[in-house]
Amino acid sequence: MKAMIPTAPQQVTFGDVAEPVPADHEAVVEVAAYSVNRGETFLLDSPSAGWRPGKDLAGTVVVAAANGTGPTLGTRVVGHAPHSAWAERVAVSAASLAEVPSTVELTTAAALPLAGLTALRLIRRAGSLIGRRVLITGASGGVGHYVVELATGAGAVVTAVSATAERGARLREFGAATVTHVGDAEGWFDVTMDSVGGGSFAEARRRTNPAGTVIWFGQASLEPVTLNFFEWVDGTVGARIELFHYEISDRTDSEDLATLLRLVTEGRLHPEIGALLPWKDTALVIDDIRERRLRGNAVLQVTS
Repeated sequence: MKAMIPTAPQQVTFGDVAEPVPADHEAVVEVAAYSVNRGETFLLDSPSAGWRPGKDLAGTVVVAAANGTGPTLGTRVVGHAPHSAWAERVAVSAASLAEVPSTVELTTAAALPLAGLTALRLIRRAGSLIGRRVLITGASGGVGHYVVELATGAGAVVTAVSATAERGARLREFGAATVTHVGDAEGWFDVTMDSVGGGSFAEARRRTNPAGTVIWFGQASLEPVTLNFFEWVDGTVGARIELFHYEISDRTDSEDLATLLRLVTEGRLHPEIGALLPWKDTALVIDDIRERRLRGNAVLQVTS
């Protein structure tokens, strides 16, 4: 079968690979569409031997899990695989698949997994947000726009940091105030969610109430974080720092994907697809993501 395989430098191309051989707890999904996430593009910098990219997918179950768990044969599903999802078929744990309602397009569902799971679990980590002031950096990317919509929907007063005013337009539709630089954010924030790292992290923390919380969930700038010890000691910048990784959760991917799909069907979550292209254009999309030319999620359709 065909799949995207890593090539140098930092790219992918079509290749022939073996058909997936599922374990007892895995189903085989015929992939209709997949999403490309910024973090995955970093993994292409130095891929390990035999590794193939791809976490987010939507398609149809062509082999149900042998142990009887998960979706049955022929079910339309969205899934979150550990790797190798940019392919015609992929084996995925039944615990990482959710049935897609007939009212949701598979291309829409494909935009949900990594970004949506991250956003949902960030909101859960933050706790009750009713009336709280929330600052979100990197907000116009795949994760950011989900976080903004979920946070405003939960009653938060949100300020979103977006690289340009144009990229922040959709966030304002969700009810967020937008700024193009962290330093332009006004006042104190109760919760800050930072995915940029580098100088952005330190500046965002300086905007956070000393009794508040900074949730650090990414380093898209690829720049290390530097903290001023004396600012911490004098109490002016004392917000607690929490590290977050979306894979650490007390809910299965299947449960949380079902929640995301329910929010979509209820009109409470609106995936923004910044690119919808055939999978032959995956390399072009990777370039666009690296250069931050896309807003929201990029979805590729798998065709023969």
